[in-house]
Amino acid sequence: MDNNFTNALKALSIRIPEQKETVKTEEATKMFFVVPFFQILGYNVFNPFEFIPEYTADIQLKNGDKVDYAIKLEDELVILIEAKHW
Repeated sequence: MDNNFTNALKALSIRIPEQKETVKTEEATKMFFVVPFFQILGYNVFNPFEFIPEYTADIQLKNGDKVDYAIKLEDELVILIEAKHW
């Protein structure tokens, strides 16, 4: 496993318990915990073609509803993310 990946994941896992009491909302949870996690996994969270916030999902259980994020790779939907306050 890549040392940078391992170190970044460990740093986030340490930071979350230290910061969680100051993270009061779902939006803050996404900003401080969810988005950094997907960055560590290697997704470009600043590329609107890859990491799409407030995605309108047309799948069986969420038809027409929004999910917090969708991840596309090569224009193929691969992950839907619904986040809640930690």
